[in-house]
Amino acid sequence: MNGPKFETLAVHAGAQPDPSTGARATPIYQTTSFVFDDVDHAASLFGLQQFGNIYTRIMNPTQAVLEERVAALEGGTAALAVASGHAAQLIVFQALMRPGEEFIASSKLYGGSINQFGHAFKSFDWAVKWADPFDPSSFEAQITEKTKAIFIESIANPGGVVLDIAAIAEVAHRHKLPLIVDNTMATPYLCKPFEHGADIVVHSLTKFMGGHGNSMGGVIVDGGTFDWSADDRYPMLSQPRPEYNGIVLHETFGNFAFAIACRVLGLRDLGPAISPFNAFMILTGIETLPLRMQRHCDNALKVAEHLKGHDKVAWVSYAGLPDDPGHQRMQAYCPKGAGAVFTFGLKGGYDAGVKFVEALDLFSHLANIGDTRSLVIHPASTTHRQLADDQKVAAGAGPDVVRLSIGIEEVSDIIADLDQALAQA
Repeated sequence: MNGPKFETLAVHAGAQPDPSTGARATPIYQTTSFVFDDVDHAASLFGLQQFGNIYTRIMNPTQAVLEERVAALEGGTAALAVASGHAAQLIVFQALMRPGEEFIASSKLYGGSINQFGHAFKSFDWAVKWADPFDPSSFEAQITEKTKAIFIESIANPGGVVLDIAAIAEVAHRHKLPLIVDNTMATPYLCKPFEHGADIVVHSLTKFMGGHGNSMGGVIVDGGTFDWSADDRYPMLSQPRPEYNGIVLHETFGNFAFAIACRVLGLRDLGPAISPFNAFMILTGIETLPLRMQRHCDNALKVAEHLKGHDKVAWVSYAGLPDDPGHQRMQAYCPKGAGAVFTFGLKGGYDAGVKFVEALDLFSHLANIGDTRSLVIHPASTTHRQLADDQKVAAGAGPDVVRLSIGIEEVSDIIADLDQALAQA
């Protein structure tokens, strides 16, 4: 018998009426800590012999519903919600890496991830090597005995490029490495990376999953398929943990051991906890995820088609367009749509980009994606302003580039706003 469909899981997974009050919506458990039944109960919780709530930095009932729901939607074994997408990535790599070790990442990534990997992670003595996302062999060419993981985005930000997840997963697994996929831009409604060979999925829940631009959050989802005990490369999972009286996490927790490691070793000690209120807000947003994502995709395709035919637009990069180089990959990995975010180029270059953004009315000019509202940014004059022109082009933020995150408004209103701004640019 088949289980509930995606749309049903988005509303119900992980949630039950509150047992003490009968409340239908998941309550916000706005508390720092939880009372123990007795000393033995406390000891079993702290020793990982029993699951339960101790302290909201580590887990909370509102957070637990969010985690179960996202795990169900992604098809994973367990999940851990944290304070942001950046926090999710930090906790993942802390479980995998030791000082002096390396990982390989796609060069097409969210700019914040590029900064985190290339700069902040140096403080931990973790090194990133960059690979061409369109050439799986470029990942393989950089693997050494120090390599611990491969990291990609399912749909890359900002250009909306769809990656060949299965081909990169094959490279990772041939070398007994886990593949980490950031599924923020696609969400599990459009793409399920575990079905294509991913081992770990991360999200910035701040974006499409929450969907309303009002709450920060991140999540780590364990696929439950990677053999952490195949060798000693991942000692946090395969070796006895002195913090827990010698428990071997993979041996004890099996196919959700990675999620446990992230919670009881990473989140416990590094502390980037999600607030119960933000967990509640994101849970509420996820209930409408299928409806919103389909609307985002339908609107984005119509906008991309319109811009492609506009005399002031030089090019449009959107995998949903039939003649886009990534269209075939989109059909294989994201058959319901290519997402809401894409870039296009203005024939007038930098000055036209600035005038265009300033002339928009319906669109909000800000550094975010995944809102119900339509959003815009001209990277060359904002997020990438400090770079030289050749560096901007290499980063996909050339002088002519504009990034759109198409919202769920009436599409004719979105297009009308773009047209009036293009007329002024």
